[in-house]
Amino acid sequence: MGVSEESPAADLVGQVTGKDPAVGLGAVVALRRLLEELERLHVDSARDQGWTWQSIATALQVSRQSVHEKHATRRKATGKEN
Repeated sequence: MGVSEESPAADLVGQVTGKDPAVGLGAVVALRRLLEELERLHVDSARDQGWTWQSIATALQVSRQSVHEKHATRRKATGKEN
């Protein structure tokens, strides 16, 4: 087996656009995980920079309540939130 020189994102694109449903669905799972991690990182960054929950919610196009419920408990558990 050769080493792929494509980026992980390019590899996922190839998997999502392929004809094999098992491969495509596996790529969907990987993309969901990636999106969750990106959201967590950027929510933490925004809060660390003083953004309000409402500002984050507006940027994510969700309700303040949903973003707060999703992230505040995790942040409190790690000492990042009062």
